[in-house]
Amino acid sequence: MGDNQSIFLVGLMGAGKTTIGRLLARRLRRTFFDSDHEIESRCGVRISVIFDVEGEAGFRARESAVISELTALEGIVLATGGGAVLAEANRRHLAARGTVIYLHSAPAHLWERTRHGRNRPLLATADPKRRLEELYVQRDPLYREVADLVVETGRQSASILVRRLVAQFPESCKLSV
Repeated sequence: MGDNQSIFLVGLMGAGKTTIGRLLARRLRRTFFDSDHEIESRCGVRISVIFDVEGEAGFRARESAVISELTALEGIVLATGGGAVLAEANRRHLAARGTVIYLHSAPAHLWERTRHGRNRPLLATADPKRRLEELYVQRDPLYREVADLVVETGRQSASILVRRLVAQFPESCKLSV
């Protein structure tokens, strides 16, 4: 992975994509983007409002446009939304335009991290824990399909995980570390 090679983080909600992405970008002195935050910034409303007004299909169309645009940039770190891999075009862009890291965590760990969050429209159901398990079964194969590297997030700190990730990068990528 060279200096211009972008790094894309995929995984379910609660996997730590935004937290790890920010730390990784800082460590590698790269610009960080979060596709969900980018969508919210452009629309001026939270994702939950977009889901309420446009439904999931409307949100996914906006997400695909942002993923297409951001993956075309060079030398960035991008944290994608958990469902970004659902669209085949997004998977193609991610796989072809950068190094994809799947931040994997078991549904039980993800549930512990997300259960108090209020901005997770897909978990606004009668049984959010079960919904998270269903999303895992549906999306895990898609994350693995695009991933160049699968990293277990487990219970270690974000800073330790970032150190482990950076240690796996070629020297050309670590010049600014």
